Amino acid sequence: MSRSPGEEGTINATTARNKLYALVKLVAEEGRATVITKHKVRALLAPLDRLPAARKSDAFPAHVLSAAQRDFGDLVTLAAQGQPQVLLRNTTPVAVLLPADSSSDALSSDTAAHPGAATAGGAVNSQGSTPRRLATLGDAIGSVLTGGPAGGPTFGLPGLDTATGGLQRGKLTLVAARPSVGGSLLGLAAARKTALVDHGMVLYAASGPNRDDIFRRIISAETGGEYARLKQGRLTEHEQKVAHQLVQAGDLLMIDDGSDLTAEDIKETAPHMEGLALVVVDRLQAAHSARLPLSGDRLPDASQVLATLARALHVPVLAIVDSDDPALLCLLDADVTLTLAPTEDPAKVQVTVAERDFGTIGSAYLQPDLIHARFLDAGAASLGRADSAAGRGLSASAGGTEAALELAEAALPYTSGGHQGIPAALTHELAAWRTAVAGGDQEALTEILPSLLQAAAAVAAMPDTLEGHRLATALRPYGTPVSAETAASGSQATAAGDPVQAQAGSGQAQAGRGQAQAAEDEEDGEDGLKPGDEEDEPEGHIFPGLKILKDSVGRSKMHPIKVIRKEERDSGPWPLISEHMDGEPRWAHPDVTVTRVPHIRANGRRVRRDKIDVPDSFGEGVLCLIDRNGSFPSACSAVPLAPNKLLHTGPLDAYDKAGAGIYLIDIPEWTRTDMPHPLGRIVGRPDEEGRVWVTTPHIKQLVKLARDNHLGAMPTIHDSWTGKANESLFKPFYEATRKARTELVQVGGDPYKAYKTRLSIALRLLWPKRPAQKSPFWRPDWRMSMVAEASVRHWTVAFKAVQEGHTLVALRNVDQAIFWTPPGTPPSTYRIGTGFGEVKRKFVRAGETILEGDD
Repeated sequence: MSRSPGEEGTINATTARNKLYALVKLVAEEGRATVITKHKVRALLAPLDRLPAARKSDAFPAHVLSAAQRDFGDLVTLAAQGQPQVLLRNTTPVAVLLPADSSSDALSSDTAAHPGAATAGGAVNSQGSTPRRLATLGDAIGSVLTGGPAGGPTFGLPGLDTATGGLQRGKLTLVAARPSVGGSLLGLAAARKTALVDHGMVLYAASGPNRDDIFRRIISAETGGEYARLKQGRLTEHEQKVAHQLVQAGDLLMIDDGSDLTAEDIKETAPHMEGLALVVVDRLQAAHSARLPLSGDRLPDASQVLATLARALHVPVLAIVDSDDPALLCLLDADVTLTLAPTEDPAKVQVTVAERDFGTIGSAYLQPDLIHARFLDAGAASLGRADSAAGRGLSASAGGTEAALELAEAALPYTSGGHQGIPAALTHELAAWRTAVAGGDQEALTEILPSLLQAAAAVAAMPDTLEGHRLATALRPYGTPVSAETAASGSQATAAGDPVQAQAGSGQAQAGRGQAQAAEDEEDGEDGLKPGDEEDEPEGHIFPGLKILKDSVGRSKMHPIKVIRKEERDSGPWPLISEHMDGEPRWAHPDVTVTRVPHIRANGRRVRRDKIDVPDSFGEGVLCLIDRNGSFPSACSAVPLAPNKLLHTGPLDAYDKAGAGIYLIDIPEWTRTDMPHPLGRIVGRPDEEGRVWVTTPHIKQLVKLARDNHLGAMPTIHDSWTGKANESLFKPFYEATRKARTELVQVGGDPYKAYKTRLSIALRLLWPKRPAQKSPFWRPDWRMSMVAEASVRHWTVAFKAVQEGHTLVALRNVDQAIFWTPPGTPPSTYRIGTGFGEVKRKFVRAGETILEGDD
């Protein structure tokens, strides 16, 4: 039986507990309150506006959402008794539990008398919720016909304004650009145009530059004076005159560069600015900084606050983020994203415009004029076939012009960050392809194609969208991706300059990739395997890793299920498992500077490596590189697995040691800045309710951290798929691997390389990504649990070193840690040696390129 509108705002405490994150999201974003019943008492989950004092620290009892969910029944009782309870997301108040029947929070008499009734103006009231405004189709059409252009303020750059349609009222627009590309200058351009030309009020919230920097940039951009000279306080007579004029007209541009600026501060200030036309937030910093609230893992919450502000005030909010990482942009979830990317022409920067619901809607070129702190217009961007530079450049080369241009255009929705759904490895290759096409660089296309096809081969299926189908179709003319061996057979094609036949150009380099590159290839869906790897090693092989692994699993008395049938893989727990459940740290200390620099390997492959600079506050020292031996096979010694199928065990009151599998949990709060979050990169991919799926090793890690008081509480397990646990399934494989390493590490050369190769192949074959790979295994839960176990061990040893007073600079992947130590003094928590559980160490000076470890 359907419920009446008046009942939609009332649910029982058990249901509310299970849906708490979603209910709080409705409260924070839409102001929608909910009445919660528990036996004979009633509480109201309400916006903070119902009790403004709840915003003040320590005014009322406060609880982070994970703890509130655990004790929700008690909190409802206390609130119903007249004791308000504040709910926090991290440290930010987002909602409050109030007595539902108190006079101060009761609904209006009209509403109470007519629950669910619609007013003449289109408002609908539901019991326990704020009025919702409804509009007829006629209202909407009339608004469109009479309201003029849908856009609001503009940038004053015709090409970009055409591509964006202006900054849209009520929406959050994100400018995404790597440092030094000039993202902040777009925010300044919009502020200058709105305040100085259109005479609209602008709130400029500066979390990066201070007010003096902003004023100098405005003078520089308006007068054409050199920004570097203005920073020295040397102004010409003309510049001084313009500065005085700006001061007189400056009441329309209000700058907030206060310390500890938060999104909540901006949200509180903006409603008090009469005639507000635009809010600019400069900037959101991707790297965590203890001094900047608008940084690091606090950005997704801040983005939601800014989006709510835009909708509430019906003004455009323009925020600049110093990163173009698609994963981060996905988390920030802006209505519109402008991604700035350098081109082969240093006089041009391309801006790609993408909307959340429609993907890429346009692009434009800008001319960087950084000397004068501004961009100049360079027209609309297009990869047209007749008149583009790419078309002219490719026309002179052998074949492939139309196909190359079509692939570049089909790639745009994904390389711009407007669409998700393909692995990062393929996104990176497509971005390189677009750059080469734009520059008409035939040689680069020939070099990129083999790795692009290899990355595409790792994708089981392109996204089932128009953009995904177009990309799949654009890849089709280039045929089926080939292995390094078959690529090498076509080496004569390279000289012909045909990108379709040029696999041999990098085939031999691909064949020579080492274990470290294989680890890079595996990220986000590429398994680094090639046809033939799934076959057992020939008799007498130096290390028959796959055969040993198969025998190891076959010995178990639990009769493991090695392969989940194909017809079952699209349901149950299997679609929930992803590569990001490995929990790799990929972390650098917030006070150090990490720069990616080009590096050419011994096999000729071009890669990028880190260069780390540390602040003077770290004192004298050097970078101590710790390289763990055999992280993955070491993890096989006692990784908790479920040998048989995973069964749906649902919410759990506590972790059961007898089970293993995957668990849906809240992300626990981690306040330390000297160590990465225990869940590593898992925390960067929460679902809509802020939860993540993890494997058993991370659950065990969190239990221990909570027991040792490093976490406030063990997170709630909202859902689970588990089976009977076993920690010895891979132990025979571990023993054989350890014995082989002990013997072969001293021999070195080709025998040791062959051992490492077959070891890596065996473990990768636990979860081959390509349908064509006929592996003896298909257990993604085994594979990700094994990698997660390696990540947990890596993190734990580093944490012990930090607890003993050592300074951790970076923690990367599952085998490398970097500390700041006196020369020749590695942390004592590590054992130096060549065996499993031991490490190699190397000392380099700050600012030197950090290469991968070598045996």
